[in-house]
Amino acid sequence: MVSGKIAVVVGGHGGIGGAIAERFAAEGATVYATSRRAEEGEVQHGAGKLRARRVDAADPTALAAFFETVRREAGRVDVLAVNAGISEFATLDAISEDHFDRTFDLNVRALMFAAKAATPIMPNGGSIVLVGSIAAAIGTKGYGVYGATKAAVRSFARTWANELAPRNIRVNVVAPGPTDTAMMASASDEVRATLAKLIPLGRMASAEEVAAAALFLASDQSSFITGAELPVDGGMAQV
Repeated sequence: MVSGKIAVVVGGHGGIGGAIAERFAAEGATVYATSRRAEEGEVQHGAGKLRARRVDAADPTALAAFFETVRREAGRVDVLAVNAGISEFATLDAISEDHFDRTFDLNVRALMFAAKAATPIMPNGGSIVLVGSIAAAIGTKGYGVYGATKAAVRSFARTWANELAPRNIRVNVVAPGPTDTAMMASASDEVRATLAKLIPLGRMASAEEVAAAALFLASDQSSFITGAELPVDGGMAQV
């Protein structure tokens, strides 16, 4: 589905981003996976390669330098997936400038500059997959800033789908609900049980299930889909 393609996963270490990077590589892509914590190196993974690169996605200069490196080494980016993001609790009365700036810098600003840096070296027919969240469509107490950033991601996808359509570059969003990652594992059993009760399928998603949806949107299997959002939430925000 992405065999032989050059893929970049921004925020591709651990959790959903790591699962996306690993799935792309398993399917035969050469994947550049960035993270602030990455141990740089290259490994064979499935039919493809996984190249870890240490990059601070919130730094536009570092992002631009990284994509220049990809251009020199690989010549192009066929698939861009942007997952880098943070989610921190703060009700309206407790939102600080630092909380707001930190969340928007990584969830929105970094995503925008990653797309800006990638598209000049993306050939016609490329694909961009943005990791959003069902938080963009529901009003979860204490996550207003996070939800607003994911609403911005959804808006960017619509605009960029229009702007990049003449080059046949598709832009879509995969929108997870609660997902059983290491971050969620730190939550109490009570919190996890409460979340599961809100999901019609009765459980959280696995990171691999989100990665499967991202793979579909990245591949030619979704060749006539652009500007769309694919929820992976067990029906939580759908029914």
